[in-house]
Amino acid sequence: MSSKHATRDRVWRELRAVALPDSRFHYDFGSFICDFVGSNQANDRLLQLPCFKAAETVFITPDNCLEYLRYQALRAGKQVLMTTYGIRRGFWLLDPATIDTELFMYASTLDGLERVGRRVSLKDLLDLGVHVDVLVTGTGAINEKGIRFGKGHGYFDLEWAMLSTIGVCQNGSTTIAVVHDCQVLLEELQPEVFDTVCDIIVTPTRTINVHKAEQPGCGIIWDQLQPGMLEDIPPLQEFKGLDI
Repeated sequence: MSSKHATRDRVWRELRAVALPDSRFHYDFGSFICDFVGSNQANDRLLQLPCFKAAETVFITPDNCLEYLRYQALRAGKQVLMTTYGIRRGFWLLDPATIDTELFMYASTLDGLERVGRRVSLKDLLDLGVHVDVLVTGTGAINEKGIRFGKGHGYFDLEWAMLSTIGVCQNGSTTIAVVHDCQVLLEELQPEVFDTVCDIIVTPTRTINVHKAEQPGCGIIWDQLQPGMLEDIPPLQEFKGLDI
């Protein structure tokens, strides 16, 4: 874990030069995934990927650098599945067929999400037959093999574990990271057994296709959850009660 912290610290020093501060967390990169100069160009690059164009439902994390992507996905007629900050109020589904087009921009924000979208449980996702073709996340740092270091809380790994275990997404689903160029690392990194590896990395200047990215199949490793996670994250409580 000390090497992870050292990597984050080094990248975050460079990121400070291009990061956009959060209204609540300022430049505390341990508390949020920031937006950055050039994020729209990175997301425009992602929007042109064949896998994204073909997707009917996409999962997009609530990271600041992905607000524009959520908006453009709604404009393209795609359902957007996301979570609230820290997964504390669970999963929400944005369906452009049920949202006024004038509210798409508002719906793509964390404040608008819960006023315009529909809260869905894991059971709801199964009952609705939701299948996620593409999952998109921001991250703190990532190497060219798709091994990512986020804020250190493991939220995306938990989201992948829950959604993949119940069959909403599968190993055939594409995972994509949106980052600034300074967040892409050249060094070799060793993923943890629960780390979700990205198939594609997009930056403002390039698209990196990862070869042989393998996703974890371990599900939730309960004894490695951070203190308070089970109590604070309703989908984890629901997942624990499922007969899987």
